[in-house]
Amino acid sequence: MAWTQAEIDALKTAYAKGVLRVRYLGQETQFGSGEDMLARIAMMERELNTSTIQRHRYASVSKGT
Repeated sequence: MAWTQAEIDALKTAYAKGVLRVRYLGQETQFGSGEDMLARIAMMERELNTSTIQRHRYASVSKGT
């Protein structure tokens, strides 16, 4: 799933307030603990960062011998 920075920020704000139940865009999620929430935030950040990395491949050419 493609996460947005706004979704991650909403979770971070809830975590900072000590809230374990979050409602965002009509969806409600309850976390079992702060550690569960931090794990979800970390996963979302990893996925967001890997989806924004642009990968390039360059061909190499050789005259051969």
